[in-house]
Amino acid sequence: MAEPHPTQMASNKEDEFERDLQEMLDDGPSLNEIGSTVQGGTPNSMSASYSGSFNAAPQDGAMSAGATQGRLTRSFTVPPATSNIPLSGPQSNGDFVPKSMSASAQSKLESIKDWSVNTFKCTRQLISERFGKGSKTVDLEMEGKIEGLRDTQRKYANILRLSKLLTQHYYNVVQTQRALGEGFSELAQKSPELQEEFRYNSETQQALVKNGESLLSALNFFTSSVNTLCNKTMEDTLLTIRQYEAARLEYDAYRNELETLQLGPREQALGMRVEESKRRFDDHKLKFEKLRADVNIKLQFLEENKVKVMHKQLLLFHNAISAYFSGNAASLDATLKQFNINLKRPNAEAPSWIEQ
Repeated sequence: MAEPHPTQMASNKEDEFERDLQEMLDDGPSLNEIGSTVQGGTPNSMSASYSGSFNAAPQDGAMSAGATQGRLTRSFTVPPATSNIPLSGPQSNGDFVPKSMSASAQSKLESIKDWSVNTFKCTRQLISERFGKGSKTVDLEMEGKIEGLRDTQRKYANILRLSKLLTQHYYNVVQTQRALGEGFSELAQKSPELQEEFRYNSETQQALVKNGESLLSALNFFTSSVNTLCNKTMEDTLLTIRQYEAARLEYDAYRNELETLQLGPREQALGMRVEESKRRFDDHKLKFEKLRADVNIKLQFLEENKVKVMHKQLLLFHNAISAYFSGNAASLDATLKQFNINLKRPNAEAPSWIEQ
């Protein structure tokens, strides 16, 4: 009997190995089953054994049917799934999203939604009022007081502008008088024949400068007080008035919406909308009534404060101007002392922080 060729024997062994390997893979569990077990978090171990018999087929009678047998055994264990983070899910899509972040984003979306709805309703109410189609809550007494305050602020702002302009003019006059007095004094030293005349004029200008500085102190005090009254006290009341007007617009917008819903058909879904609209209307009504009461109180206090402040400031303005133009320096100084006004000299040292 002829010996089989070595190349032919190697080829036969490779064919047998491929057949046995294919049988081993067919007998083992599928990869889908392993993946589902891992994702499900099954804590127990899994083992799989793959066995395959390498039965050598007879080659030309040289090898028997029960010749060499081989068995391949393979086992492995899947670790338990102990992580609390879900690998996948219908809501997370495999991504981990913190609950705090989602709650914050939801809160912001709700705030934006409420603001958008409120802005739309107020804009619609404002447009309907401008075209005379929507109803508007009007308090005639309150509207008269508000309009009077705005007119008063405009007039006080004009007084403030003119008083600042007058102060600036007097400041320029005082600076000119000071420079003129210094010029006279210098010429008195260089002109012996006109020394007395230059000296008299220099002293006169220096006296005018002193009185002018006293007048400037009184005017600065006057403009500062009027500025505080006009641009701070009145403006604070007008800010509350603007908040009141915005609350009135919201109140009317939700009031008209509630009236429209109440006139509609009686349905269950519509009834829920009516209840929600009624709740929002009550909230805006409370806000509107509170701001209206605040405006009334501030208008009352503003009127009392305005009378007290302007009574003092007008008396100061009159006495200072009269004393200055009459040349009564003593009366001008007495006016400054009466209103506790400190005269600021150009060369004087700045007051300490305790004095301030």
